[in-house]
Amino acid sequence: MKANCWVKPNTVRVENVPDPTILNRRDAIVRVTSTAICGSDLHLLDGYVPTMQKGDVMGHEFMGEVVEVGDDVDGDKLRVGDRVVIPFPIACGACAACRAEMYSLCENSNPNAGMAEKFFGHPIAGIFGYSHLTGGFAGGQAEYVRVPFADVGALKIESDLSDEQVLFLSDILPTGYMGAEMCDIQPDDVVAVWGAGPVGQFAMDSARLLGAAKVIAIDKQPYRLAMASRAGHETLDFTQVDVRSALLELTGGRGPDKCVEAVGMESDHGTAPIDAYDRVKQTARTESERPHALRQAITSCRSGGTVSVVGVFGGVFDKFPSGSWMNRSITLRAGQCHVQRYMKPLLKRIEEGQLDPTRVITHTLPLRRAPQGYDIFKHKKDNCEKVILKP
Repeated sequence: MKANCWVKPNTVRVENVPDPTILNRRDAIVRVTSTAICGSDLHLLDGYVPTMQKGDVMGHEFMGEVVEVGDDVDGDKLRVGDRVVIPFPIACGACAACRAEMYSLCENSNPNAGMAEKFFGHPIAGIFGYSHLTGGFAGGQAEYVRVPFADVGALKIESDLSDEQVLFLSDILPTGYMGAEMCDIQPDDVVAVWGAGPVGQFAMDSARLLGAAKVIAIDKQPYRLAMASRAGHETLDFTQVDVRSALLELTGGRGPDKCVEAVGMESDHGTAPIDAYDRVKQTARTESERPHALRQAITSCRSGGTVSVVGVFGGVFDKFPSGSWMNRSITLRAGQCHVQRYMKPLLKRIEEGQLDPTRVITHTLPLRRAPQGYDIFKHKKDNCEKVILKP
């Protein structure tokens, strides 16, 4: 089959790879009908996530049709022929984390748990197409995918909604929603969102859906800010204003009540000195992140407010504003999304017209052009916000 594979930092290539097979009695094989390039994939492309190996199949946002199931897959939950969306964290459904609906912390799905434990202090769940640190599972930018614990994760789509309407239930829509939900939004809250990429856009939509009085998007790309504005959100271009000062002005001098960091380890929200500092240290691999958006969110948030982090971080960084965080009683919440928890409720909101995931799609390409898709997405060419690939 054809699959988009990691070759080396800054290089991916569509190659012929072996078809996946059933390896465990709870596996399923899914024929992919739509997949997508995620901002998190760029961290792999750029070489900032360790343990990638040449030939690893990329991608963790995908959906398709079940073509084979293992003998122990619950037939009441999943059968051959079902149309399904697959969540990016692989979860067993039975461990303590899964029972608590914290699926991205599954204790049984990562065969390289020992490696993850050394890196993070404790293991995390397996993730499709996201390095051997999270299990080395082949990803979804391919014609077929093996799905472990298939009857736990797969969400059946039984309506005539298009792939484009439901594909992002695999990751970015639940991630944006969880970012807003972790803020515990109250009716009078002003919510600021750092990053107007796809996750940031969905965090903004979700914050408004959860009752925020005002939502402010922070980015520098005009097309991203225009997209946020069309959705009814206020915008700040961080290259044109001092973000903290502008937020104070918009909030009567208090700062936003809740902040969502939807950027992650490769932030370019900094001013020249701190941005240069982070880039040099990241290039030298003495710091794995460029975290200026997170620093700015913490120092901009009102005292007693909440900063929610759904941008992906992978290792360590310098100059964390611990004094601001501690002395001003800032609540800091973070996590890889527990996607399975949100899929059905968000599907209902899509069906009822409360959310329109298609609004972030700017490019649709055949799988064979995946390297071009990565190039235009990474370098923000042609006003690229989100790329869908069709095998």
